[in-house]
Amino acid sequence: MEFPSDLKYHKEHTWVKIEGDVATVGITDYAQDQLGEVLYVDLPEVGETVTQSETFGSVESVKVASDLYAPISGEIIEVNEVLDDEPELVNSSPYKDGWIIKVKVNNPDEQDNLLSNSEYENALE
Repeated sequence: MEFPSDLKYHKEHTWVKIEGDVATVGITDYAQDQLGEVLYVDLPEVGETVTQSETFGSVESVKVASDLYAPISGEIIEVNEVLDDEPELVNSSPYKDGWIIKVKVNNPDEQDNLLSNSEYENALE
């Protein structure tokens, strides 16, 4: 499994990549593997706000439906609408094409509450 070092991780299996004041969010390789084939991603609306550690949507797979937890707080400025037609991108490309939302970060210090790739990997063991 892959856990890129340029990302931060939430204990509830989401990742975030912060560039300036924009954070891209998705689910981890581990999460997509545990879910199995993703059939549907319940996307929030642009303009909604998300709060760190609160749910912002869900992912449904052949095995289970699972809530998505925000790794960082802010306003949703973009959703990955490609997932409406190709939810399997969450499985095949969890860190690139399968991203879920982009957020305008309102408290960059929140990333101090997140895990590094090695801390996340250790938490899985």
